[in-house]
Amino acid sequence: MPLSPIARIRRFNRAVTTETGALDQSFLGRGRPLGAARVLNAIGPSGRAVSDIRDFLDLDTGLLSRLLRALEDEGLIGVVEDRKDKRRRFAVLTQEGHREYEAYEKLSNDRAQTLLDRHPHPEQLLAAMDLIASALGRDRIEIVATDPESATAFHCLESYYAELAARFSMGFDPAKAARLDSADMRPPRGQFLVALSDGLPSGCVGLKGTDKGFAEIKRLWVAPSARGLGLAKRLMSEIETHAREMGITTLRLDTNSALPEAAGLYHKLGWTEIERFNDDPYPDLFFEKRV
Repeated sequence: MPLSPIARIRRFNRAVTTETGALDQSFLGRGRPLGAARVLNAIGPSGRAVSDIRDFLDLDTGLLSRLLRALEDEGLIGVVEDRKDKRRRFAVLTQEGHREYEAYEKLSNDRAQTLLDRHPHPEQLLAAMDLIASALGRDRIEIVATDPESATAFHCLESYYAELAARFSMGFDPAKAARLDSADMRPPRGQFLVALSDGLPSGCVGLKGTDKGFAEIKRLWVAPSARGLGLAKRLMSEIETHAREMGITTLRLDTNSALPEAAGLYHKLGWTEIERFNDDPYPDLFFEKRV
C-alpha cells in the first residue's frame, strides 16, 4: 500500500523539528531556545530594523517584542530609534552579542557539516533541501538589482552556462557565444537582476543595452530547485519594467530549440518570433516584444 502523502510530510516535519532542536530549551547548548537564537541571527552583525526582523521571520509583534526584551536583558542587543524616523526602531548587537552570534554561527556550521558527512550522497541531500527551501519560501523570494560581475551574478551565470553545456548537443562555450560586455548590463545602459531565496541566488536575468534601436534580454536562468514557482515569469516582468523605466520600447532575445520551456514561456508572455538578428552560433529561435 502506498504511503500517504500527508503521513510523509508529517514524518518530514518531525525529523526537521528533531534535527534543528526546535523543542530544545537550550538550542545548541547556548542556554536559550531556538526562537531567541533565530532573532539574534536575523539581527546580524550590521543590525536590522525591528519591522524587517518581524517580516523576515514572520513573527507576531508581541512574540518578537518578548524575544527582543529577553535578548536585551541578557545584554546581547540594544534597540534604538532611527534618527531620521522615530517611528522605526533598530536592533543592534552589543559586543557580547557579537560573540554570541559568532558562537552560534560556528556551532550551526559544524552541525550542518556533520549532517552532510553522515549522508552517503550529500549532493542529493542538498538538492532535496534546496527544493524544499524554495517551495516553503516561494512567497519570500525577492528580486534585486546587482552588478553583473558580483559573486552572486557569477554563481548564476556559471550555473546557467553549465546547464547549456549539458543540454545543447554541441555543448556550450561562453567564449564562442556572442560577446556580452558587463558594461551593457549596468545602469544607465542596462540592468542585471537576481532572485534571492533567503539570501541565496535562485535565478537571474540581464537587460543588455545596445545602439541598434532595441535592447536585449540575456541570461534568463532559474535554479532547478525553484522551477515551477513562477520565478521566470517574475524575472521577465521585472526586467521589462526596468526597460520601460529606461525609455526602452523594443526588446529582443534569442534562445535554442533545445530549451522548449523557454520558447513556451516567451510565447505566453506575448513575445513574437522574428528572423535571426545576430550571428551568435548557439541560438536558433529569435523573439521581439514592444514594451
